[in-house]
Amino acid sequence: MTVLGITGGSGVGKTTLLSRVAARGGVVVDCDAVYHRLLKEDSALLAALEARFPGVTEGGALNRKKLGKLVFDDPNALAALEAITHPRVTAEAKRLLDQAGDRPLAALDAVALVESGLGALCDITVAVTAPLEARIRRLIQREGISEDYARLRIAAQKPDGAFSALCGYTLYNDCPDTGTFAAKCDQFLNKILEDDTHD
Repeated sequence: MTVLGITGGSGVGKTTLLSRVAARGGVVVDCDAVYHRLLKEDSALLAALEARFPGVTEGGALNRKKLGKLVFDDPNALAALEAITHPRVTAEAKRLLDQAGDRPLAALDAVALVESGLGALCDITVAVTAPLEARIRRLIQREGISEDYARLRIAAQKPDGAFSALCGYTLYNDCPDTGTFAAKCDQFLNKILEDDTHD
């Protein structure tokens, strides 16, 4: 099984690439969804978060806003959070990949793909990038947020170049619509999977 690691900021088109992997019968692991599921199911994870950040759990659930305020502008606190969460998400992602059996293709979607250790599970890594104005437009349409808020969200994320620097490939989404980008994703998958089988 070829494991494709996918990363990039908001509004670049990662979901479209993931959908093309799924269309080929590939397994898709959304590591953000895995993290949120673990927050609901893994009592040891909640206990570890409460021990490091007292007061962030209430009634057996994480108060994400409280935790966010603690780590947002504090690099040391963020590093401590990641030290707790990244190994658990990586272990669960590996379990899901192992369950995939003999599927020919799988994709891991994670913002901190390489930094978290998830990149070590991947045969191929790709950063999806897109022009700023297109990303803003997509966020506004998809989430119904204001332009100002969309710009703030993107500004708070790593620049495209930082994602690309960590990956073996970059897929640039300057397409006018989702259908055009989906076709570009198919071409990209054909190329990298062919390259991977010849290595």
